[in-house]
Amino acid sequence: MIFSRRTAIKSILASLSLPSIGSIENAFAQSNSNTSEWVSYEITTEISLDTPQGAAESWIPLPLVLDTDYFKTVSIKPETNFESKSISKIYQTPDRQARMLWTQWDNSSNTHSVKVITIISTRERHLDLDKPNPALKLSKIDRQFWTKGTALLPTNGIVLAKALEIINPLPKNANELQKAKAVYDWVVDNTHRDPKTRGCGVGDVKLMLETDNLGGKCADINAVYVALVRSIGIPARDVYGIRVADSERGYKSLGRSNDITKAQHCRAEFYANGYGWVPVDPADVRKVILEESGGLPVNDVKVVAIREYLWGNWEMNWMPYNYDHDIMLPGSKLGKSGVIGFLMYPQAEAQEGRFDSLDPENFKYKITSRKIG
Repeated sequence: MIFSRRTAIKSILASLSLPSIGSIENAFAQSNSNTSEWVSYEITTEISLDTPQGAAESWIPLPLVLDTDYFKTVSIKPETNFESKSISKIYQTPDRQARMLWTQWDNSSNTHSVKVITIISTRERHLDLDKPNPALKLSKIDRQFWTKGTALLPTNGIVLAKALEIINPLPKNANELQKAKAVYDWVVDNTHRDPKTRGCGVGDVKLMLETDNLGGKCADINAVYVALVRSIGIPARDVYGIRVADSERGYKSLGRSNDITKAQHCRAEFYANGYGWVPVDPADVRKVILEESGGLPVNDVKVVAIREYLWGNWEMNWMPYNYDHDIMLPGSKLGKSGVIGFLMYPQAEAQEGRFDSLDPENFKYKITSRKIG
C-alpha cells in the first residue's frame, strides 16, 4: 500500500497522542518550573539512495516519543516520491525509547528517496540544584531500567572498579548528587576530544578503560560518564540528538545552523532523588577545550564557565532523538548482526548491504534546520 497523505496524518496523530509510559517517565518532572520562552524550528531530513533498481529500506531518527518541559514535537510530516513505490511508517522501538521513519521500496522501484519535515519547540533547560524537591523520586523498577548495562556500556568489571575509585575520596554518606558530580569532574579531567574519531564515536566504554585510551567524541565521552554513574546504582542515560542552531552563549563550537547534516551530538543526564533528571555534558566541555578559538587551556575563563554551566544546564539549540541502545532496525535483512549501538544517524540498506551512515556523500542524505515563528 502506498503511503498516502491520509495515512500519514493518522500515523502522525497516533504517534503524537501516546499515553504516558507511567512512572518510568516521571523522568520529565523537575524541581523547579522552566520559565524560559519556547523557540521553534523546522528540521528537514532527506534521503536519496544511489542504488540500482530494486528493494531497499531506510530508517530516519525522529524526536523523542514523549514531550518534556524543555522539548516538544509539534508535527512530523513524511513525504515520499509516489513513483518510487514505497511505504513509510513511524515505528517505535518496543521499549518506546526511540522512534524512526521506516521506509521500504519494493523490487520494482527505480528511485529511492524520502523526506520528513519535523517541527519542534525547545526552551533552555536549567535545574536549580540548590532547591531539592523531596517529592521527586524514581521507583525501584525505573532504577533497574536506567542502571542496566548494555553491549557498549557495561556496569561491572573495570567500569565498576573505576567508578568506585572515583568516589572513594567522598564521605561515606555522600549523596547521589555528590557522587555524580565526582564522576563528572573525573570525566572532564581525564578524557580528551579526538578530532580523528569518525562521526560522534562508538561509545565502547570497556575498551576505552581497558586500553586507557579515553579519547573520542560525544558518544564516547558521555558514554563513559553514563556507564560509570550507572555502575554505582545511579540512573543515567545518553540522549542522542542533533544541534539545530548556533549557540547564543558565545561558543562557536557548540552550535550549527542551516545545513546540520554533520551536527549530531549526544548528551547525558542522571537521576537524583530530590532533583529529577539532571542534565550534564562533559563531552562539550572537552569540545570547547579543543576547538574554541583554536584551543583553550583548561583554566581559561570560557572553559571554566562552560564546565560550570553544563553541570545542570543545557542550551537548547539542540533536538533530542532518543535514549535507546542496542537497536534492531525493523525489517533489516541483517537480523541480529545488524544491531546498532544507538540511533543518531539515518540508516539504509539495499540488496548490496547496509550503507555507511557516516558517509553522507556516498550515502546521500541531508539535514537542514531553520528557526520559525
